[in-house]
Parts: sequence; C-alpha cells; structure tokens
Amino acid sequence: MKSRQRAFLLMAMPAVIIFFVFHTYPVLQGVFYSFTNWRGYGEWDFVGFKNYLNVFQDGRALNAYWFTFKFAIVSTILVNIFSLAIAMGLNAKIKFRKTLRALYFLPNILSILIVGFIFNFIFTHFLPDLMEWAGFESLAKNILGDPDLAWLGVVIMTVWQATAFNTILYLAGLQTIPEDVYEAADIDGANAWKKFLKITFPLIAPFFTINMVLAMKNFLMAFDQIVALTNGGPGQATESISLLIYKGGFEGGEFAYQSANAVIYFIIIVIISVFQIRVLQKREVEM
Repeated sequence: MKSRQRAFLLMAMPAVIIFFVFHTYPVLQGVFYSFTNWRGYGEWDFVGFKNYLNVFQDGRALNAYWFTFKFAIVSTILVNIFSLAIAMGLNAKIKFRKTLRALYFLPNILSILIVGFIFNFIFTHFLPDLMEWAGFESLAKNILGDPDLAWLGVVIMTVWQATAFNTILYLAGLQTIPEDVYEAADIDGANAWKKFLKITFPLIAPFFTINMVLAMKNFLMAFDQIVALTNGGPGQATESISLLIYKGGFEGGEFAYQSANAVIYFIIIVIISVFQIRVLQKREVEM
C-alpha cells in the first residue's frame, strides 16, 4: 500500500471507529433488544415479532403517529411557503438587505428550549390577556391547554423557528439565477407571476427538493420543541413518536417495545425520504 493511501486510511479510521461505537453499535443493540422483552434492566427472553405486532395495536402509539404526521406535513408546507417568500424578498434590491438577512436568521441561532419557553408565555399569558383586552372573550384562552388546538401552538412555534434555516437555502438558490434571464423575460413582456413560475421556481428546484426532504425529516423527528412547549400534553394530545419512544423506553420500562417502535419509525422515515427525493428529482428533470 502506498504511503499516501496509508496516511488517508489512518486519518479516516478513528472517525469510522468512533461512529461505529457511538452510533452503529447502539443501533444494532436496539434492533437486537426489539426482539426481546427487556425492560432496560434485569433478565430478558426472546419474544420474536411480538413487540412489532403490539405497536400496531397500541392506541397511544397510533395517536402519536397521527399527531406526528399531521404536525410534520403542515409544518413542512408552511415553512417552505414562508421561507421561499422571505428569501425572494431578501433577494430583491431593497434597503437594509444585509441587516434584514441577519435579523431573519436570528431564530435559527436561538436555543429551541428558550424559544419554547417564550412561546409558552405568549400562548399562556400574552395572547389570552390581549384578546380579553380587545373584547374577544371567545379567543381569550390558552390554546396549549386545549387538546384540539395545542398542536397548532406547536406548529406556530416550529414554523417561526425553522423558517430561518430554509430561507438561507432558498436565498442561496436564488443567487445562482443570472440576472440576464430576468432581463430577457422583461423584454418578452413576462409579468412577475410568470417569471416566478417559468424561471425562478424551475431554477431553484434542487433547493426546493433539499428543503422539503430536510424539513419533513426534521419534523418527523420532533422532540425538543414539544418538550419545551407542551411536554406532549394536554394528556397525550401532542405526544410525538420520538417523545413516546423516549418516555416509554427510558422512563416507562418499555425499552424493548419502544426499540421495536423506533425500528418501525426509522423504516417509515427512510421510505418517506426516498419517496420525496425520487418524486421531486423527477420533477426537476421535467422542469
């Protein structure tokens, strides 16, 4: 082996070993225990696919799946609409453009726990007091305490915090479009909507694919924002899959069962991500 190749191998091996020890090995261990009845301590026995079958009959797990998908789909759509609109505004020739770009990126550098506590205060005190002062008694309530509306509070906070990152990606895409393309469209008499539909969106399609896949994946794994805002409540109305796995696996003595749940959820996320990439990349080619 050439000394150059040996040097690269020596540089890469520590990272591979660390990745295997702290990532791959725990994953394989979790898959192994998903076929047992281990509670996180004590003796255990093999139970085959019993844990996997029980997940599909567990009302709490199905409720968590329903909430997670509802939250992820709505949040992904809203984040991409808002971030694309903001990116187009920040890409235009306006005053204080650089300052505004920095301001719009601020939510992304704030800790999600801090953002969660701020929004908790807004939903619990500020908005109810404001609505009461304005005379809208029916709206003067804490939506986080309502099982039917609490998920909207989680969506609002998540969209506010996550839009910043997607805006940066869209902004990067918009800056790759040559200005002379728009000048040619102006000569042809294209209006603003036509330019967006025929030029802007097709040319930033790869960035749209990245944003959709990343946003969907991140929201399907929602944990921090829910812990900070509702901790899964009221009752279990805003309990996501990640939170359920954490609570059941580490606090409820259901390590093996929640490991099976985690394996199922991992497969679902991989299938959704691959499906998104295939569909959106095919659309890029068509454009």
